[in-house]
Amino acid sequence: MVRRVVMASAVLLSGACAVGPDYQRPPASVPASYKELAPPGATGPDSWKPAEPRDDAPRGMWWEIFGDPILNGLEARIDVSNQNLALAEAQFRGARAAVLGARADLFPTLATAPSAARSSASTTAPGAPAGAPRTTGNNFQVPLGVAWEADVWGRIRRNVEGSVATAQASAADLEAVRLSLHAELALDYFQLRGADAERRLLETNVAAYEKALQLTVNRYRQGVVSGVDVALAQTQLETTRAQATDLRITRAQLEHAIAILVGKPPADFTLAPESEDAEPPAVPVGLPSELLERRPDIAAAERQMAAANAQIGVATAAFFPRLLLSAAGGLQSMNLANFVSAPNLFWSVGAALAETLFDGGKRRSVKEQALAAYDGTVAAYRADVLAALAQVEDSLAALRILSQEEREQAAAVAAARRSVTMSRNRYEGGVTTYLEVVTAQAAALSNERVAVDIRTRQMTASVNLIKALGGVWNAPDRSPAPSAGPAFP
Repeated sequence: MVRRVVMASAVLLSGACAVGPDYQRPPASVPASYKELAPPGATGPDSWKPAEPRDDAPRGMWWEIFGDPILNGLEARIDVSNQNLALAEAQFRGARAAVLGARADLFPTLATAPSAARSSASTTAPGAPAGAPRTTGNNFQVPLGVAWEADVWGRIRRNVEGSVATAQASAADLEAVRLSLHAELALDYFQLRGADAERRLLETNVAAYEKALQLTVNRYRQGVVSGVDVALAQTQLETTRAQATDLRITRAQLEHAIAILVGKPPADFTLAPESEDAEPPAVPVGLPSELLERRPDIAAAERQMAAANAQIGVATAAFFPRLLLSAAGGLQSMNLANFVSAPNLFWSVGAALAETLFDGGKRRSVKEQALAAYDGTVAAYRADVLAALAQVEDSLAALRILSQEEREQAAAVAAARRSVTMSRNRYEGGVTTYLEVVTAQAAALSNERVAVDIRTRQMTASVNLIKALGGVWNAPDRSPAPSAGPAFP
C-alpha cells in the first residue's frame, strides 16, 4: 500500500504545473531622451538601449562628487545611526523571514507527541459487566506523524513566488529610504551652507555700513550734511544687522535637522560655519530607460506587480483539489518492559483529496480581487515611472535655467556695485544726498543675496537630480564603494 501511494504521488507530481499567469513585466511609456537635456532642435540620441533589470545595483557614494569632506563624514553616519533606516532594515528582515516561512510549506511536516498515562475503568459504567473487577493499567505511546501537501497545482509555489517578490520589494524600499535620507541630508547641508554664505554677505555689509555711518556722522558734525543723512545711514545699518541675526533661526533649524538625520540629539551636534562656497558638479544623466534600472522605488513597484501576479495563481489554484498525504507510526504498550519491540509497533498511511464543491462564489470573488489588485499595481508602476521622468525633467530644467540666471544675476551684481561706487563718489562730492547712496547700496545688497540664493538652488537642484536618477552612476575618476546593505537570500 505504501508503494502504491508513493507511486501515485510521483505520477501526479511529474505532471504538476503552476496554474495562473506567469509574470511578465508590463511595458511603461519611456521616451528615448530627456526633453530638458536635448539641445534646441534635437530629436534625440542616435541610439538607445532598452532597460534591463538592475535592482541589485549598488547605490554608490554619489555625494563625494561635491568634494566636501564634511558632507562625506555626515553622510557616512546615516547608514550607522539613522533610526528611519533601521526601521526599514527591520521591515526587510521581516519580509525575508516570511519567504522562509512560505518555502517551508514545500516540505513535509513531522510531528510527535510522546505520552504516558495510567487509568482505571469504572465498574458501573454503562455496558460494563456486572460484578467485573476494577482494572487499572498503563498506556505508553511514542507516535510519529508525517503530513505533506503535494503541490500539484502550484499553490504553494505561487505563494513562495509572491513572498520572494514582496521581500525583494521590501529590499528596494530599504534602498529608497537610504537614498532619500542621504539626499535629504545633502539638501539640508547645502541650504545651511547657503545661509552661512548669506550671513557672511550681510556681515560684510554691516561692517561697510558701520564705516559709512561714522563717515556720515563726521560730515554732520562738520555741518556738511543734515541729520537726515545720519538717520538714513543708521537705519540701513540696523536693518542689515537684523537681517543677519534673523538668519540664525534658519541655520539653527537646519543644523537640528541634520543632527536628527545622523542619529544625534540636537544638543550634542554642532556644525561650524564654512567660508568656502561649493560649486555645482556636472551630473551624468544617461537615458530615460535607465530609470527603470536605477530607481529603487520603481524597482519596488515592479516587484509588487510580480507579487500581485503570483497571488492570481494562488487564487486560481483554489479551484482545484488539494492532495494531502499522511503517514503515522510509532510504539504503544501498557508497560515499559520490551517497549521497543515489533509487537508494540503501529502504523498507517493515507491520502486524501480536499475539494470545495460549493462556496457561493467566494473563490471567484477572491480571484477577481487578485486580478484587480494586480491591475492596481500595474497602474501604480506606470505612475511611478512617469513621476520619476517628471522629477528628472524638473531638475534638468532647474539646472539649465539657473545656469542662465546665474550669468544674468552676475551682470546685475556688477552693475549694482558700479552704481554704489558712483553714488558714493557723487555724495562725497556734494552733488547728491545720502538717499541716493542708500538706494544704490540696498539694490546692490539685494542683488548679491539673490546671487547667493541662486548658487544654493543650483546645489540643491544637483542633489535633486541625483536623487531623481536613483543615485546609481559612476562619477568621473572615482570608484565609489557600494553602500552596506542586507543581502537577499
